[in-house]
Amino acid sequence: MARPSSKSLTEAEQRVMQALWRRGEASVRDIFDDLSDNHGVAYNTVLTILGILHKKKYVKFRRDGRAHIYRPAVTQTDARKEAFDQLVSRFFGGSKNAFAQYLLEDEDLDADELATLKKLTSKKRIKD
Repeated sequence: MARPSSKSLTEAEQRVMQALWRRGEASVRDIFDDLSDNHGVAYNTVLTILGILHKKKYVKFRRDGRAHIYRPAVTQTDARKEAFDQLVSRFFGGSKNAFAQYLLEDEDLDADELATLKKLTSKKRIKD
């Protein structure tokens, strides 16, 4: 039985999206060339991933002769927000507060990271 597809990006899908976000638009060959050196990915794998990304509505394409030219249908910021919201939903009951507490209590943050977080929370309070 096939695994149900996830709305969020898999690691391989994210690598393909990174190439598209960098390029703006690209053919399967362009993305294959970008990824094959570092990740040893096959051309057919890139083609399959792009098909999955199209079904998930992460990419759109246009025809250029026999080739398909793909472009991102979502911004990197929107994809990041979707992934973060899913993470918070799955592991923290949807509570961003619980996630923030986890970061502060369970992670080894250095003084610079803590100072940055403190500054960001102060700015957020001023805006609200």
